[in-house]
Amino acid sequence: MMQICDSYSQKYSLFNAMNRFIGAVNNMDQTVMVPSLLRDVPLLLEELDAAGAGVCPQREAALPPGDPGAYFSRRDMYSHYMLLKSIRNDIEWGVVQPPAGEEAARKKDKLGGGPAEEGEGEEDLEQQFHYHLSGLHSVLSKLTRKANVLTNRYKQEIGFSSWGQ
Repeated sequence: MMQICDSYSQKYSLFNAMNRFIGAVNNMDQTVMVPSLLRDVPLLLEELDAAGAGVCPQREAALPPGDPGAYFSRRDMYSHYMLLKSIRNDIEWGVVQPPAGEEAARKKDKLGGGPAEEGEGEEDLEQQFHYHLSGLHSVLSKLTRKANVLTNRYKQEIGFSSWGQ
């Protein structure tokens, strides 16, 4: 059997990013035995920054002045837990597609329905693909960090901060 190593170039692979995310969420799911304990426990921006998430200038600009944790304090750890599990399920099992007629109407509204616009969209498909691939990789990395932070925070909350280390 061929062994695949995680070299520098594979670090940025979408497949590896998805596997890291799914692994982090599976670890979170196995660690969090009582999800209801996560209710009303805020997951603050500082915790994500400490985990290497970095500060997003657009997100920070949208926050009310003087409250850097406001973005994440609106949602408790339980809602983040459920969101991460839902995204994992969408990655593993796919997203339910809307009925064909509904999807066609939505695409027509987005594109404006003109044939000239459709031709322009075809020309930059590679650029669009790379843009979305880069964005998806970035989002998966942030979600992976969020799952790891949530797992570690849960361990702290229940008093088992040395589990698995």
